[in-house]
Amino acid sequence: MLRSLLLRHAAFASVAQVVLIAGPISMGHAQFVPGTGKLVNTDDLEQENWSYNFNFPKSSKEEDEQIRYPLGQSNNNMWLESPKRGAPDVVRRVETPPGGLAGSKGALYLRTRDSGIPGRPGFKQAQDDFILAARPVSVAQSPSFVVRVFLPEWNEWEQRAGVSFGIRAGLTGPMEKEKPAKSVKRLFNRNAKEKVVEMEPYYPGFFLEFVPKSSPHNKVGTDHAMLLIRANEMGHEVPGPRLMQTGWWTFGMSVTPDARCHYYACQGVRDLTERDYLTSTLPYNIRGTTFNTIFFNVCSADDGNSWSTPWIIDDPKVFCIPSGQIPQFANQSIERLGF
Repeated sequence: MLRSLLLRHAAFASVAQVVLIAGPISMGHAQFVPGTGKLVNTDDLEQENWSYNFNFPKSSKEEDEQIRYPLGQSNNNMWLESPKRGAPDVVRRVETPPGGLAGSKGALYLRTRDSGIPGRPGFKQAQDDFILAARPVSVAQSPSFVVRVFLPEWNEWEQRAGVSFGIRAGLTGPMEKEKPAKSVKRLFNRNAKEKVVEMEPYYPGFFLEFVPKSSPHNKVGTDHAMLLIRANEMGHEVPGPRLMQTGWWTFGMSVTPDARCHYYACQGVRDLTERDYLTSTLPYNIRGTTFNTIFFNVCSADDGNSWSTPWIIDDPKVFCIPSGQIPQFANQSIERLGF
C-alpha cells in the first residue's frame, strides 16, 4: 500500500519514538533494514596501535582549489583525508565510552577547529571530512551502512546553533545538466545551450544540528539536537526527530536498486529493525548507480578559536546483498569520486 505521511513536529516529543516521514514508497523495491546482507567493509577500531598520519597542512579544495599532497591516512589504510575539505584536526583511537557495543574496546574520536582554509579562518561554518576507504559497490547490490555515534553531554557541544556532525554516503549517478552548446550550434547562437548527461557525485545521509536552549528557534526549552535527513528530490534537508538524549545512537541508511535511500535511527547500540525506519527519498532526483563509501563531517565555526563538538563513532560497516558474485570495480582515486 502506498503511503504518504506528513511530518508533525509535536510527534517528536519522545526521543524513543520512531515516526514515519516518508513520501510514496516504490512498490518495485521496498525498503530494507540497513545491515542486511554481506559485510563488505568495516573498521572495528580494535587495533591498539591504530593511528593516523595527518600530513598537515590539510586540503581545502572546496574553499581555495588547493589539494595538499600527500593526503592524511590511517596506519591500517582504512581512513583517508578528504581532498575536498581536509580531515579533522584531532583524529585518534579512544577507549569505547560506557554503553557501547558489547566487547568493543576502541572507538574513533574526531574533533576540529580549523575547518576551512589552513591558517585563514573564514568566520563561517565549515566542515572537515573523514572518509572510510572502500571499493565501490553497485547500487544493484542493495548497499547499506550502519554506524554507532556517541553524543556527548550538551554542555560539551560547540555552543553554536547549527549543524555539528554529518553521517554520509558517497554515491554517483547520471544527472542531466545544461551546458554551452558545441561549436556547430554556437555558429548560429553564441549563447546556445544543450542538455548533457554526466555522472555526478552526491552525498545523502544525516546531519546532527545543535539547538541550544538559548536559540529563538528552540520550541522545547532545553538543549537538544535535530536530525536532518539529506536530501529530498529537490536537494533539500528533510526534518527528522529531535534527539533529546545524549549517549549512544545507531544510524543507518540502505539503498534499493531504484536508487531510493531509506533512513533508520534508534537510541542505543542495538541492531536496527523495521520499527526504526524514518523516511525514504530519491536524493536530488538522481538515479544513482554506484555506492562508493561512507564518510563523516565534523563542523565548526572556523573562527580560529572555537573547537567543534567532540565526536566518537564506532564500528562503521558497509553491507550489500549480492545476487551472485559482487561485481569488481577498478580502484578509483577519491578525487575522481568527488570527495
